[in-house]
Amino acid sequence: MKQVTTLFLKLAVIFIGISVLALCIFVVPHMANFSAKLYPNISPMKYLVFIVMYGAAVPFYFALYQAFNLLRYIDENTAFSELSVKPLKKIKCCAITISGLYVLGLPLFHFIAKKVDPPIGLMGIIIIFASLVIAVFAAILQRLLQEAINIKSENDLTV
Repeated sequence: MKQVTTLFLKLAVIFIGISVLALCIFVVPHMANFSAKLYPNISPMKYLVFIVMYGAAVPFYFALYQAFNLLRYIDENTAFSELSVKPLKKIKCCAITISGLYVLGLPLFHFIAKKVDPPIGLMGIIIIFASLVIAVFAAILQRLLQEAINIKSENDLTV
């Protein structure tokens, strides 16, 4: 049962990675070109969109890789070890980095949203909020896992 669940989660991680890659390949260039057409007098507008979007993709993929490692540790029955705490810490840092990049890019999204009919400024806020929720969740899991490891090591010493 455990192997099936982790296999499902691994497939979900792969699917999420492929979906974001497709967005990076097909949607981001169109967004950058669109924003450059909205503000032709601001020459680096296109590159600012690229920096924010692709800059956030790098820690996103690193976090997905760490999630995949965590699932591998669960498969190997080493989930309650120091090996599992490190990926959670890295996922937390990646989520904070993504949030920070989008906070820095929020004025850019607001600037673009002023000229677009359905406002896309809300998209940046949603990504910031979701990243912060993931960071807090990873921090809580990291602390709980560390406490479980400490309790396990204390029990191993008493036996």
